[in-house]
Formats: sequence, C-alpha cells, structure tokens
Amino acid sequence: MNLNNKKILAAKVLKVGVGRVYFNPDNLKEIQEAITRQDILDLVEKGFITVKEIKGRKKIVKRKNRRGTGKIKKVVNKRKKEYVILTRRLRKHVKTLKKRGQIDSEKNLEIRRKIRASKFKSKRHLIESEALK
Repeated sequence: MNLNNKKILAAKVLKVGVGRVYFNPDNLKEIQEAITRQDILDLVEKGFITVKEIKGRKKIVKRKNRRGTGKIKKVVNKRKKEYVILTRRLRKHVKTLKKRGQIDSEKNLEIRRKIRASKFKSKRHLIESEALK
C-alpha cells in the first residue's frame, strides 16, 4: 500500500512539508480511499491525518551577527597612501633642488630624513620651512 501521492496531496492541502504529514497507522484504509482535497480535510478533522511539530531552531530567535576578519576595513591603507604620495612629491622636489645646486648633499640628507619623519604637511610647507634656507 503506497500512500506517497496521498501524503503529497495532504501536504499541499495543509500547506506544510511532506515530512510533517503523519498518517495514523490504524486508519490507513480510510486514508487510501481519499481522493479529493475535501476528503483529506475531513480526515484531518477526524484526526486520521495530523501535522508534526517543527523541529530545530525557531526563526524568531535571531542569532548574533559576528563580523568576520575578512570584513574589517582598516583606515591604515588610506593614511599610508597619503603618506606615500606626499613623500614622493617632496623627495622629487628636493632632488630637483639638488640638481640645480640650491642645496648640498648634507642638506639633502637632512631634508630627506625630515620628510621620512613626516615633518612637512605639504610641498608648500617644505618650501616655506627653515630647512631650505
């Protein structure tokens, strides 16, 4: 006695999954005779077909969302990029000054050390500072 089609029909009528439909073993003959949706509903009212409770975790209880290591965005990269751009600009300017002969090699090294230590905010700050005078 194969009742898979009846189980599928009952699941559709009751709007539940097939696994939750339970047939009472004592009343299988009456269940087998059921053809229409109304027959299934009548069997549910009589108690021959029941619906099992939901197993597992309820959807209402929300899990805490943890931020994974891959989702953390650091500000360091932006600061580093700004540092690199400014440093390159300042070093290029100092290099041109040395080529022109406006500063000697000792002054060049001193200024480059200050650039590395982030003593200057901008190229304008470097030009106006005491380092070039």
